[in-house]
Amino acid sequence: MEILLNLIEKNGLVFGFLVIGLIVLVSDVISKKVLKGKIPGSAIAIFFGLVLGYLGGVITGGEKGLSDIQIFKGVGFLGGAMFRDFAIVATAMGASIYLVKRAGLLGMVSLFLGILFFFFIGVVLAFVWGYRDAASLCTIGAGACTYIVGPVTGAAVGASSDVIALSIATGVVKTIVVTILTPMVAKRIHLNSPESAMAYGGLMGTSSGVAAGLAATDPKLVPYGAVTATFYTGLGCLLCPSIFYIVLKIILN
Repeated sequence: MEILLNLIEKNGLVFGFLVIGLIVLVSDVISKKVLKGKIPGSAIAIFFGLVLGYLGGVITGGEKGLSDIQIFKGVGFLGGAMFRDFAIVATAMGASIYLVKRAGLLGMVSLFLGILFFFFIGVVLAFVWGYRDAASLCTIGAGACTYIVGPVTGAAVGASSDVIALSIATGVVKTIVVTILTPMVAKRIHLNSPESAMAYGGLMGTSSGVAAGLAATDPKLVPYGAVTATFYTGLGCLLCPSIFYIVLKIILN
């Protein structure tokens, strides 16, 4: 057992891939066999990840979830910024440049509408929760856009760590909801073409949620939804801590 533990510690990243692969495999089996495909396996995997992260924090008293346990440290590296950004960019591979250009204006309009809508929803939620300062309202509003935009904005405007954590939680909840609801509503909203996928990605914004939801709907649509969803994250990081924050300060003052 000691030899095995030493081997795992020396090959933490490889073991991290194994752990994530097993979680995804079990999630897909549950999705197909138990839930009859009603909930995508990716949504179940995210849920398992949150549970394991919580348990890791409780067991170790650390701040990095499961990766605070020594043998799972590779999971933390696998979930770091480098692999995250690589995964986000990789989801856009395979998209037709011609179709992307043809839906360019539609995608741009959907981007701005999506960011404005979810930022407003996040600000309203933050106000209901009792926050009244511009930094907190802006950070949680940004988190409602995506769980990446939230902490970026919070760090830029000087929000507290509790507010930044809440913004991340808001974004994660949105990701799970988008992942689950996308295949359910796809037929009703005619989500069946590259153009509609680009508009959907721009409106929803969460790259992981859009990619997972479209994968459960039609894998061919994933690159197109991912294109605008990726731009959504970048545009949100640009607008939220600057223009939106200034507007909130003016309104509150």
